[in-house]
Amino acid sequence: MKFDLDYARRVIEAEAEAISSVTHIVDESFARAVEMIYACKGSCIVSGIGKAGIIAQKISATMASTGTPSHFLHPAEAVHGDLGRLRSDDVVMVLSYGGETDEITRLINLVKQLGVKLIALTGERDSTLSKHSEVVLCMGRITEACPLGVAPSVSTTCMLAVGDALAFTVMKARNFSVEDYVRFHPGGSLGAKLMTVEQSMMFRPGEKLPLANIDDTIEQLLAATCDVKRHGAVMVVDAAGVLAGIVTDADLRRLMTAQGAKALSRKARDVMTAGCKKIRLDALAAEATAIFHKYRIDELPVIDGAGRPVGLIDVQDILTIKIVG
Repeated sequence: MKFDLDYARRVIEAEAEAISSVTHIVDESFARAVEMIYACKGSCIVSGIGKAGIIAQKISATMASTGTPSHFLHPAEAVHGDLGRLRSDDVVMVLSYGGETDEITRLINLVKQLGVKLIALTGERDSTLSKHSEVVLCMGRITEACPLGVAPSVSTTCMLAVGDALAFTVMKARNFSVEDYVRFHPGGSLGAKLMTVEQSMMFRPGEKLPLANIDDTIEQLLAATCDVKRHGAVMVVDAAGVLAGIVTDADLRRLMTAQGAKALSRKARDVMTAGCKKIRLDALAAEATAIFHKYRIDELPVIDGAGRPVGLIDVQDILTIKIVG
């Protein structure tokens, strides 16, 4: 069987040209749509049927991962309970090239009954969908790339591009940062690479830390930290609250083995490892990984800009979020 590869190339070229041709859609209506989504107090509900519905799901997922609360609503399922997803402070964006599909027109009535604002992404400015939408983003007439000229291809590609333009314009307006992106993608490869120490350490802000004063005895150190959650070390601070050193479980075992009960009267300053390795709260977790590997340690104090302990990161925390490897 010989396949028409020249035709395949023309399909790609047609879709690329079509995307360029819809840049006209970025006008005052587009700006109003961006404002509606940006100012929305609820969620941006994205809907569509058939191939347009699949594109709608992708646009909704892009919004959700870039700072705009969003979920997909299937028009047919809306009348079977999913209408409960809608709230009066939501914004609904419907994708429909023709704007006349039965499921879409029925959804329009339901949305209007709830008083929810509607954005249309369509190819027909005079369609039912367009007539009942607060904002219309009209791509205009588009010739599909399939051999029969009917299967959604060029039109859905253009919808996807316009949806991305909306999502990313709102994202930019929100000053959505890399750190924000990582927070929404902790399981992805980028999330792993860019996750910070603060996001990966075992302690959360305000939680009790394994801390002891430099002049505490070992007995006082143990009493002060016995109710702190899982940890394998105690951070020692000076009178100003600045990290002075660390006492690990291994340090205590060696001390007790060598001195027995006398070890309890020793001062923390005499047992601790002074000048221990430490890391800033805003450093990347990958930096902590490098320190664990290089110095063969298991616990790493986390400090703020003034050198005060604000947390403790354990090598197991890094392994759990799959930073290693």
